Formats: sequence, C-alpha cells, structure tokens
Amino acid sequence: MRRHCKAAQPSGSPPAGAATQLKRGPYNPSTPSDLFPGASLSSHGDRSLTAPTKSYLTPIKLILFNSFGLLFVVFLLCRKRRGAFAILAAGIALLWLIASGWLAAPLVALAQAGVQPVTHPMMTGNTAIVMLGAGIKRRDGVAAPPHDALARIDKTAELYSACQRTAKRCTVVVSGGDPQVRGITEADTYAPYLLARGVANADLIRESSSHTTYENARFTAPILRAQHYDDLILVTSSYQMKRALLDFRRFGIVPQPVYANRRDARLGWLPRAVNLVNAELALHEIIGVAQFHVYRRLGWF
Repeated sequence: MRRHCKAAQPSGSPPAGAATQLKRGPYNPSTPSDLFPGASLSSHGDRSLTAPTKSYLTPIKLILFNSFGLLFVVFLLCRKRRGAFAILAAGIALLWLIASGWLAAPLVALAQAGVQPVTHPMMTGNTAIVMLGAGIKRRDGVAAPPHDALARIDKTAELYSACQRTAKRCTVVVSGGDPQVRGITEADTYAPYLLARGVANADLIRESSSHTTYENARFTAPILRAQHYDDLILVTSSYQMKRALLDFRRFGIVPQPVYANRRDARLGWLPRAVNLVNAELALHEIIGVAQFHVYRRLGWF
C-alpha cells in the first residue's frame, strides 16, 4: 500500500558538532489549508491549528507515584477510623500486583492493542521515515538518547539502509523538541547518532518544535506535505504507536507503523522496577488516547 504526502524546505542553522547537518525550523500552520487534502476538521473549525495547543496530560507524568501518594494521604487522614488498614493493605497489594507484572501485563497489552505493525514496510520511489523522540538523559553531563530512543535510532538507521537498496530516494525526519527543558532538542541530540549509523547528512530533516506526540504529528505534517512521498513509515516504540497513529491520522497522514522495540511485563512473584516503568508508560498512553478522543469531541484537536 502506498502512502502519499509531502516534505518541507530547509531553513535554520545546524547545531554545534554537526555543522553541515540539514535542519528545518518550526512550522506553525495557521489555516485549515495547511492540512493535507481530505484531513477532517471539527465542527468548530480547526482549532488545533489556530489556538494554543492543549497539552497531553499533566507536565508531571508520575501517574503511579501520584496515585499511591494520594492513597497514602487517605490512609493518614483515616488512620483512626475502621478500614484504614484495609486501605493501606489494598494499596500494598495493588503495588505488588503491578511490580510483579500481573497487573502491568494487561495495562501494557491494552496500550498496544489495535495496532498491526509492519515488519517489512514498502519502500519504493520517494520514501520518508519519521522517527519520534523519546526524551533525553544525561551521561556524564552530556545529553544522550535513553534506551527507547536508541532503539528507535537503530531501527530508523536499519530501515534507511534497506530503503537505500530499494527506493529512489530516502528521507529521515526525526521529530522532537525540548519538553524536558534540557537546553537541547531531542532532534538535535539524536541527529549525530543517526549520522554515525549511516544516515546521509542530506537525507536528514530535524523537526525541533514539538513537545508532545500530538505536536510531533502537527509539526511533521507540513514538512511531509511540502514534497510528494510514495511511501511513509512511522517509527516509535510499541506502547506509543496507537496514540501516534491517531495523531498523525488527525492530520491526514496514514503511515506504515514499524515498532522500534516492544515493552512486555515480566511476570513473577518478586517485584521488578521495570514493571512499574512499563505500567507508568502504559497508563500514560491509555489516558492519552482517551484524552485525544475527548479533545476531538470538544473540538480542541
């Protein structure tokens, strides 16, 4: 199946350490005509393009931590009443179920449900590979991609290499601003890693304005719209793909979904920190999908 879209004109200057790196500046469409032909508008107009963007969830994404903190506050307030220790016991049991994987597993499965990933995407003619950001962490004081971001970088480089053998032209669009306020964007942080893995300088476009998955789609859409693409591939982690597809389809883009990596719960009797991380990520995506539908109903997206 072929995907048709278009990509933008270069602007802006390259970051330090990648002086010849091709870069794209922020794009802020202001009219519905900036959408893909056929992209749907809400009954109140395309407010997502003309009004301040509604952010997903809260700035602090510690859903599990906040939930258990609230439960502990309830226990303190009710500790002298009957049932207080039942509340505490229920909280401990819930924490164990999540940390041991028994509750984390269905949460992760729900977050990933409904997506049919493509193992061997079609890459013919003019092909674009869009990679979504996954945050930044510090290694010895230097900004670096975290685990999920490295997986996405590796998968994108692998797809680019395969694309070079089958397509007429291959373009990589890496999308990610600075939502963590690190002083450097995700796109600029990942670019040297993509170049080191064989992505050509001239084939790399950086979208450095987005702070959410919705903005990944919003700001990448006009970049893709500026040039005709025969095939379009979206690369991200399994837990984020469902919401990412909703957001990109909102702007008329129907990409081939390719998983960079999967997160699966590890079942057992002993608690594992990785299950808490997986449950947190899954809850964030589940709530994000629900919020997307609510915001669309209200005409905010």
